[in-house]
Amino acid sequence: MNKVLWRASENLINKSNLQRFERFLSKNFDYKISRNYPKLLEWSIKNRSKFWSSVWDFAKVKGEKKENFYYSKQFIRNKYLSDSKLNFAENLLSKNDNTKAITFISENSYREQITWHDLNLNVNKIANYFKYTKLKKNERVAAYLPNIIETVECFLATSAIGAIWSSCSPDFGIKGVIERFIQIKPKILIIADRYYYNGKEINVIQRLNEILKKIKSIKTVIIVNYPGKKLLNYKKVKKIKFINLKNIKKSKTSKFFFQKFDFDHSISILYSSGTTGKPKCICHRSGGVLLQHLKEHQLHCEINPGDNIFYFTTCGWMMWNWLVSSLASKASIVLFDGSPMYKNKDLLIKIAEKEKITLLGVSAKYIDSLKKFGIKTISKYKLKKLKTICSTGSPLSKDGFEFVYKNIKKNVHLSSISGGTDIISCFVLGNIYEPVRSGEIQNNGLGMDVTVFNSNGKSIKNKKGELVCKSSFPSMPLKFWNDKKDLKYKNAYFKRFKNIWHHGDYAEKKNSGGYIIYGRSDATLNPGGVRLGTSEIYSIVEKFEEINESIVVGQPWDNDVRVILFVVLNKNSSLDQNLINMLKKEIKTNASPKHVPSKIIEVSDIPRTKNGKIVELAVKNIIDGNKIKNIEAISNPKVLNEFKNIKELKY
Repeated sequence: MNKVLWRASENLINKSNLQRFERFLSKNFDYKISRNYPKLLEWSIKNRSKFWSSVWDFAKVKGEKKENFYYSKQFIRNKYLSDSKLNFAENLLSKNDNTKAITFISENSYREQITWHDLNLNVNKIANYFKYTKLKKNERVAAYLPNIIETVECFLATSAIGAIWSSCSPDFGIKGVIERFIQIKPKILIIADRYYYNGKEINVIQRLNEILKKIKSIKTVIIVNYPGKKLLNYKKVKKIKFINLKNIKKSKTSKFFFQKFDFDHSISILYSSGTTGKPKCICHRSGGVLLQHLKEHQLHCEINPGDNIFYFTTCGWMMWNWLVSSLASKASIVLFDGSPMYKNKDLLIKIAEKEKITLLGVSAKYIDSLKKFGIKTISKYKLKKLKTICSTGSPLSKDGFEFVYKNIKKNVHLSSISGGTDIISCFVLGNIYEPVRSGEIQNNGLGMDVTVFNSNGKSIKNKKGELVCKSSFPSMPLKFWNDKKDLKYKNAYFKRFKNIWHHGDYAEKKNSGGYIIYGRSDATLNPGGVRLGTSEIYSIVEKFEEINESIVVGQPWDNDVRVILFVVLNKNSSLDQNLINMLKKEIKTNASPKHVPSKIIEVSDIPRTKNGKIVELAVKNIIDGNKIKNIEAISNPKVLNEFKNIKELKY
């Protein structure tokens, strides 16, 4: 069993939302308080109607609840709390006073904040403007915006009137934006004039005309100028209405009534990464997302009223939606835009200290970067208010876990979480009852019937297999946009195992109930017929000071598969035979002989998605001679040329 790094104190457990929830269950159902997470999890899965209904009541959702549940033999036909009604925005606008609701901080330290009162006021004005443009329920609003306060305001206003929100961060190029938005035919486009990254100003507004030429459905354009800056000049297009968001917010206030919509009413459209073809438009339901987020925030992450939540994310990643939903728990949120290491390698930790952050969310890659740069902030920043650190985006290694406790904060709940854009939430994550073990995600999310299957569809423990969910849940997608008879939807999740959600993660479930994610199933390696997870190699390679980053793929060779490791070296390092030998030795000793790469090749950079995930499949397709179907999904596509026609891979 892996090393225990942290346990919650008795005092923390006694004051926890999780224990308060158990007391709530004991008052309303035949439930005995156990302070035992596996028992609570088992109850939540066996009594899913009672469980999800209790989340509504415990979190005090504003709306009209109907105890209607429909369980079909078809996974995706199941219905939760059908005929219930709510307004998503009304639930997120959970306060209306003069305390802080949202803080924005740019990479150059520009800061502004907005109170709950002003947030309510601005959302009211924008929603009324949408009504003035005759934007109707279920029509789409597309946002091409950085992570700023105005983005949250526009999202809430969109959901307030029952329209559907969809966003791309400005680091998406013109083609990538068009490829996504053209599929959903938005009526309104909200676009920023610019954004900043690593000290560089990037003009976004100059892309507007080309977008409008391609997406004919857009009738109104709302311009947002970057916080603290004057609006950049832009050329207007005839027959399309243009307005500055500032002018909308200067308008007179009028009463706004929050209409209640069905529990399964569409709230947002998110996009798959698009690395294997045209991005899929995943349509999410408002009630299911709200319940799932309230559960994860309050019962798994112990978010309370007055807490200050900061997740490093862009508006093109599902974690942005997750962050914004924290408002429903009466917590305030901090938005950051720019490079996380601009001028200061510990910039995000510095912000967490200054802003008195209670939950800090980052990627596993960010933690690995801090480790690579030798950043030790434990004596520099006290982080007195910090209760939880969340890590996601890719598997967090044992070394990553241990680095957090040695170099960031000792007494903190490190919650590694894993889910996806597909469910806009988590399958597995943390809880305060159980200890944090090195390299392990703590357990299933409550109500999530998750396990690991072998190739024959049987549940297994302490062996690697496929992460699956055996029962439905409220935040599963409502549909894929333009997907007749749900063919793409069914093919995406139910092709491998009949009526079982197959998520596509290569994972292992431990006796403790914890999980280890080894990477995506479609990127696993199969030398000699033995299935290997790529993260097992990364966790070893990242320990080498000479190596900045790496990517590993399998190459068909001699009626088998051989492992190919590409490395990006740090300055003043060279890939000589000595380093190659050391790499192979460490991999053989700490993983297995099957993991040892046949070839180790130097490259200048690693291809990534816009959300920072390395793209193993793109590299594999190139070295196999296959065409990359959607190069726009990759943030640094030029680097792919380095992987073409490599001499070492021909012998």
